[in-house]
Order: sequence, then structure tokens, then C-alpha cells
Amino acid sequence: MNVIKYKYFFIGFSAVLTLAAIAIMLIFGFRQGIDFAGGALWQLRLESEKISAGHLQEWLIKRGIEASVRQGATAKDLMIRMPEVSEPEHQELAKSLKNEFGDFQELSFSSIGPAIGLEIRNRALTAFILVLAGISLYVAFAFRKVSQPVSSWKYGFVTLITLFHDALIPAGFFSLLGYWRGAELDTNFIVAILVVMGFSVHDTIVVFDRIRENLFLAKNKNDLTAIINASIKQTFVRSINTSLTLVLVLLALYFFGAENLRYFTVTILLGTIIGTYSSIFVASPLLTFFHRGSKQ
Repeated sequence: MNVIKYKYFFIGFSAVLTLAAIAIMLIFGFRQGIDFAGGALWQLRLESEKISAGHLQEWLIKRGIEASVRQGATAKDLMIRMPEVSEPEHQELAKSLKNEFGDFQELSFSSIGPAIGLEIRNRALTAFILVLAGISLYVAFAFRKVSQPVSSWKYGFVTLITLFHDALIPAGFFSLLGYWRGAELDTNFIVAILVVMGFSVHDTIVVFDRIRENLFLAKNKNDLTAIINASIKQTFVRSINTSLTLVLVLLALYFFGAENLRYFTVTILLGTIIGTYSSIFVASPLLTFFHRGSKQ
């Protein structure tokens, strides 16, 4: 397996996916959840399957509440998105709903004001930037003793590029889910992206660390292509097995887990696959672009 020989194909494929993800986000944007935009989210399980989401939405609008209602995992499960309501208003609405449609089970209720939502959004963005900077600086520091044939800071720079790659593609897919399925951007999505970044950089460092070891052992350090290929071969099976283990767990969580964690699980699942791909086929080949003496 000569990954470097086909590096332009692998990197080109990643570039196409990344550009497509950016285009999707620019075109469709994101449906912001109450965590960021403010508002209330109410999840119910009605006793009767005859009450549709449209019927309930029409009833809420007649009461002067601009709400959107969509079906959950079953015909009885409904998710109501509406403007911020206080707890007394919530209790009064629940009483009226029970009188109109009969008994129901309240699965969850949360209400967040616009100001708090804005603060959460800003903190999430800050956390994302700090994680990117922190990981890149750490990788550069960890490889500080590796100066030939590639400087240590370039390992950190390549890591930064791959982290952007691993975050943008799932984000683009989530934007598409928002357009097709009504998926809303919330703190769960931010957590999922941070998890993906952590897993991806772990996989990348494993490959980079093997490259560092092989550089110390190599007699001809200028033959970076051969050293990288050898390092990828030595870590390939481990990377695939580790990722496959996580993928199986995520699939189980998707099919048997809670409904409100579906999009969270899908984001981590896609990010795990993309992160494994980038660690092997993107991050390591990118190092060769910083080394003029390597055999292309």
C-alpha cells in the first residue's frame, strides 16, 4: 500500500468533500435550536395515535402560540418548538392540552431566553477555537525534538488543517439534515464535534508518533515518502480496528438509544469515519508538501 503515491487523489477527494460541506452550509445554513436561538422545546407522548402533528400545531396557533410541531420516533411522540414560556404558562398550557386531547406523558420540557442562548452560542464558538489552537500547539510541542526533515510546528499546522476538515464535513452533513429532516443546531452538536476532533487527533498523533520513531531509526531521513508509507502500514490495522469498535457502539446507540440523541450519534459516527480517513490518507501525505527533498 503506497498512500503517498496516490496522495493527490486522497487529498483531492477530501478537498471536494470539504468544499461541498462549505457550500451546503452557505446555501442551507443551520436550524438553530433553543440552546442558541432561545425558545421552548416540549416533547410529549400522547395516548392516542389519531392526533397528528398538524392538528396539534393548528390548536396551538389558535391559542396565539407560534409553534412548530413534528413527529418523534413514534406516531404518539410529538416535539413542539415554540417561543420562550414561563413555568406557570407551561403548566397552564399542559392543563389545556390535557383537556383538549386527553392524557399525555411529558418526556421533556426546556425553555431558554434569547440572551442566554446568545451567551451559550458565543461560549460554544470560543470553546471550538480554543480546542483547535490548544491541540495544534500541543502537537507542535510534542514533536519539538523532530526538526528534520520536517519542522515540529508543521506537524501542528497539518493537524490544524485535518481538524478543520474533520469538523467541516460533519457540519455540512448536519446542515443538510436540518434542511431535510429539521435537525436543530444545539449544544449536543458542539459536543459531538469536539468528540470527533479529540478522536481524530488521537488517531493522527498515533501515525505521527510512528513517523517520528521511524525518522530516528532511519539512516536516510530525507526519504520521507518511504518513512511515511512504512509508518502508515504499521498503524493502519490498529487505526481501523479502533475506529470500527467505536462505529459498532455508535450504531447500537443509533438504533436502540434515545430519540433525542439520534443526530448527536450520527454526527459522531460520520466524524469518526472521516477522522479515521484523514489521519491515514490526508494528514500524513500533507507532511510531504513541507519537504522538498522527499521523493514524490
